[in-house]
Amino acid sequence: MACTGAMHSRQSANLYAVRHGDSLYAVAWRYGLDYKRVALWNGIGAPYTIYPGQQLLLNPPLKSISVKKTRPKRTKKPSSPKPPPITAQSTIVVPKTSTVPAIPNPIVRKEPIEWHWPVKGKVIKSFSIEARGKKGIDIAGSLGQSIKAASGGKVVYSGGGLSGYGQLIIIKHDNRYLSAYAHNRSLMVKEGDRVRVGQKIAELGSTGADRPKLHFEIRQDGNPVDPLRYLPK
Repeated sequence: MACTGAMHSRQSANLYAVRHGDSLYAVAWRYGLDYKRVALWNGIGAPYTIYPGQQLLLNPPLKSISVKKTRPKRTKKPSSPKPPPITAQSTIVVPKTSTVPAIPNPIVRKEPIEWHWPVKGKVIKSFSIEARGKKGIDIAGSLGQSIKAASGGKVVYSGGGLSGYGQLIIIKHDNRYLSAYAHNRSLMVKEGDRVRVGQKIAELGSTGADRPKLHFEIRQDGNPVDPLRYLPK
């Protein structure tokens, strides 16, 4: 999952205690989960706010169902009263039904995402779904080199709270895709910011890494996917 440091598996814990600086997206990312599922399991709605000390379920909650074996007593079905006859002077009142307009989700896309390279450089580590620390690609670069948003979206995490990632940025592009930019020297955007494709969001660094590089990940519904399948040739 991360380039260095311990990797958390989906079954490593049932509960997570929220710490200062955490976001729901970062917690889900740490454990390789889809943020929408974590929100559903914990009854958290948009904008997915969590609080320090809060306990988050990392697995679906168990439902206990108790079944009584005693037969219910038979009761006599009450007779329905006959409706009054309709006359010329009678008025039938039909109750009005109110509809609640749907709230549009500004992050939903109707067109496919157009991806761009976040930094110019040589790919020095490729993607592997099985290998530890290879849930994305590593791109070599020089200190201070501009890191750019691979596509437009909303910054859902900006900080250094995820072990092995150093200074990290996570961008939500729509309800299915997230991208991450790790080991930055400095961060140019904060949580909640809207960014456009190609916008400078950080400077390349070596935080949490053994050399200056960018670790770049794309996740679809919480699952790591090979960025080279999406980036232009």
